[in-house]
Amino acid sequence: MSVPGELQYTKTHEWVRIEGETATIGITEHAQDELGDVVFVELPEEGRTLDAGDSFGAVESVKAVSDLYAPLAGEVIEVNGTLGDNPEKINEDPYGEGWILKLRVSGEPDLLSAEDYEKLLEQAE
Repeated sequence: MSVPGELQYTKTHEWVRIEGETATIGITEHAQDELGDVVFVELPEEGRTLDAGDSFGAVESVKAVSDLYAPLAGEVIEVNGTLGDNPEKINEDPYGEGWILKLRVSGEPDLLSAEDYEKLLEQAE
């Protein structure tokens, strides 16, 4: 299972790509693998302000429903509307077309490096 080195991660298996003051967020390959086939994604409203740790939606699979948590504080500036009709993109391309939302970041993120996230996964095995 690959963990892209250019991304940052959370202990709740979200990934973050920060470009300037915009953070793109999705769930990791490990998370989608644990969930199984994704059948529905609950997305937040654009314009909503989130604090780090806030639940902002959920991913529903054939196995379970898993809440999504904001890895950092910010305002939701875009959601991936294509997931409404194609939630399986999270399984097929979790680090690409399966992104979930974009935040305008406020505050300093407290995230894991790819190396630290890999260690977290190893400890969980």
